[in-house]
Amino acid sequence: MLPRVRPMKMRRKVLRLAVVGWASGALAVAAAAQAPAVRPPVTHALTGRLELMENGRRATDRSLDLTQAVVWFEPARPEPVAPAVGVEMSTLRKQFTPRTVVVPVGSSVAFSNQDPILHNAFSVSGRNGFDVGLVGKGGGKSVTFNEPGIVRVFCNVHHAMFANVVVVPTPYYAAPDASGSFRLEGVPAGPGKLSFWHERGEVVSLPLSVPARGALNLTFDVTQPRIPPHRNKYGRAYKRGAYD
Repeated sequence: MLPRVRPMKMRRKVLRLAVVGWASGALAVAAAAQAPAVRPPVTHALTGRLELMENGRRATDRSLDLTQAVVWFEPARPEPVAPAVGVEMSTLRKQFTPRTVVVPVGSSVAFSNQDPILHNAFSVSGRNGFDVGLVGKGGGKSVTFNEPGIVRVFCNVHHAMFANVVVVPTPYYAAPDASGSFRLEGVPAGPGKLSFWHERGEVVSLPLSVPARGALNLTFDVTQPRIPPHRNKYGRAYKRGAYD
């Protein structure tokens, strides 16, 4: 004869497991409710104004353009930097347009030609140097910049053509407006280094702790001529007159 099955005990066991499971879930929900919420990092805006100086006085040279300056902040603890996308510098009417671009490290810049004549954009700025070759209308080439620094760009055909690519190791940068005013958004609190530059001089850097006390008043000494002294890509003097 088969042994008698006692279903009552099995039901009690299943019920007991269900109660334990419900209690564990309730405790987990309660613990989650009591856990402190993760707060986003506190960030600040750096604002200020850049003024150009010449021989100890406010610069009066009408050829000076404050929009050709760049201001950037590097936190003491480096942060990840995402490359910029879709940055282009064209040659148009025998000028580079725009004349100054700023990009994070690792970004690419497309150099295109919109003129009906030949151009040859190049740079001999250290490890960021490049040469796109002689390019006709509609042609061009992209260049990737993997080192921070100022990249001086020239045309091997036309001496008077020049431009700048400012490569920064930080996501916090801005160009001033025509009055010199600038604003850097989302800057993390803490120590770091503020740098600023204009095409008519050298980079200036100073220590800065964020948040800053009020707006920043920066002065920059103009020390370079309007057209940076340079030679062609072969290191030889330009043959002036034929093209310029």
